[in-house]
Amino acid sequence: MLNDLPQITVTELAAQMANPPEPLQLIDVRESEELELAQLQGFIHLPLSQFPQWSTSIYQTLDPHCTTLVLCHHGVRSAQCCQWLMSQGFTHVKNIAGGIDAYSCEVNSNIPRY
Repeated sequence: MLNDLPQITVTELAAQMANPPEPLQLIDVRESEELELAQLQGFIHLPLSQFPQWSTSIYQTLDPHCTTLVLCHHGVRSAQCCQWLMSQGFTHVKNIAGGIDAYSCEVNSNIPRY
């Protein structure tokens, strides 16, 4: 199931964040405690554990036709969110493969690992 999910590598993410080819919607689905440990600038915080609180207003928060990239710790929770967004009609959704942990390992070692 996750194999069919569109993905972006952390290296591709860094390049797009540095020079976006188009507007990007960046979502981080990790918990607040995780954001205190490590985070990337420009991401909207929508914790997966609070899904009932934010899911009903998703169209007021995000544009379903804008490129949407979803981040978590390793890529599992973000994949769940991607699948849900796609089921809601979002057309350009990608999971950030490896999550913030891979970003720390491959792109910016100043981002703490946990």
